[in-house]
Amino acid sequence: MAKGKTTVYFCQECGYESAKWMGQCPACHEWNTFVEETVEKKTARGNRSTDGSREAKAVPLSQIEMTQEQRVSTGMKELDRVLGGGIVQGSLVLVGGDPGIGKSTLLLQVCRNLAEHEVKVLYISGEESLQQIKIRAERIGTFGDSLSLLCETNLDTIRRVIDREKPEIVVIDSIQTMYNEDVSSAPGSVSQVRESTGTLMQIAKGLGISIFIVGHVTKEGVVAGPRVLEHMVDTVLYFEGDRHAAYRILRGVKNRFGSTNEIGVFEMRGDGLTEVENPSEFMLSGKPEGASGSVVACSMEGTRPILLEIQALVCHSNFGMPRRTAAGTDFNRVNLLMAVLEKRLGLSLGNCDAYINIAGGIRMNEPAIDLGLVLAIVSSYKDRPIDEKTICFGEVGLSGEVRAVSMAEQRVLEAKKLGFKTCILPEVCRESLKEIKGIGLVGVRTVKDAMDYVMR
Repeated sequence: MAKGKTTVYFCQECGYESAKWMGQCPACHEWNTFVEETVEKKTARGNRSTDGSREAKAVPLSQIEMTQEQRVSTGMKELDRVLGGGIVQGSLVLVGGDPGIGKSTLLLQVCRNLAEHEVKVLYISGEESLQQIKIRAERIGTFGDSLSLLCETNLDTIRRVIDREKPEIVVIDSIQTMYNEDVSSAPGSVSQVRESTGTLMQIAKGLGISIFIVGHVTKEGVVAGPRVLEHMVDTVLYFEGDRHAAYRILRGVKNRFGSTNEIGVFEMRGDGLTEVENPSEFMLSGKPEGASGSVVACSMEGTRPILLEIQALVCHSNFGMPRRTAAGTDFNRVNLLMAVLEKRLGLSLGNCDAYINIAGGIRMNEPAIDLGLVLAIVSSYKDRPIDEKTICFGEVGLSGEVRAVSMAEQRVLEAKKLGFKTCILPEVCRESLKEIKGIGLVGVRTVKDAMDYVMR
């Protein structure tokens, strides 16, 4: 293909490519997001391997030798859990999150921990000067000499520095500020983000360097730029939480080297992010005593049980159409469970406003919290508080039955560890569990059984 330039249009929200301008993107259905970019077509070259050699050679799987140390610990147990046990050599990790959530602080603390163990780290920033990074670093603590800083946005210069310094870990903050001189569009555009990520992927795989990339997010909460960006990297981590609140949740949505069900919980303090080793106790802090509409439920995030407080406020509506809101859980699921209560228990909820909240700002959509939602609504409707030492979990069906959930034993043991005396769970789960000393197990088959127990 001969060299030349052509004009194409990219959607700034999802990266959809079109030969002409369109008002609405057919992929993400956003309006007025197409921008014009000039793309240079280059002559097709022969295949090259990731290490720069001319020819690529296939290797049988049985002949590939694995070294003993495949992962490097970040010094933060919560981050290691989300990554699958540590940093894999030659991996490309994308970290996204809202502005001010703590992405740069988290990665700078990781650099500090790695530098203390004589791991050579290169921190490349395209948004801050060296003095600004130094100010933030002094707030976190002291750093070793194994950490080097570079303020640069030109990828050709960054490649030369990496070849010269030969670091083990590289942090790019952020990918939207990097640019490739071969691409004529502005930094942060779809073409630049895609080409920059491709260049960094070649560096990571070819030289065996682990690279962390910081990515900005859109108003919908997804990483800005083309969707192919998430397909190119090995791991995608999202930093969630309200930046005005103390806690942060690190969630893995893609991981080629581990599970995507694990989460890490952190607390933002003046000296940086601190790991929360017991998130259940952290989420239940400040729970009111003797208040109706409050119940503790247990949800699973990967292999970790998390206890959380579900709050409900049900009151008579003064308008023809009752108001329903849900914070921290699925709104449609709440409406479904209220319909089950009306049909199966005869509760007159059709003329009542209902407000549901999961305390602490955490968001949970696991079906196991259905029973907690139901009991919180019933408690508020009848204005009868539920015993503070009672916990519940179970999925509720449309017939009002309480269905079994996975990992029941881990949930019960976590409740026992935090001092709960009674656990309401599906009868099927109770029959499969052995007797656990220190906590009473109450098996229920329907929501009526659960309501009769807590309201007796």
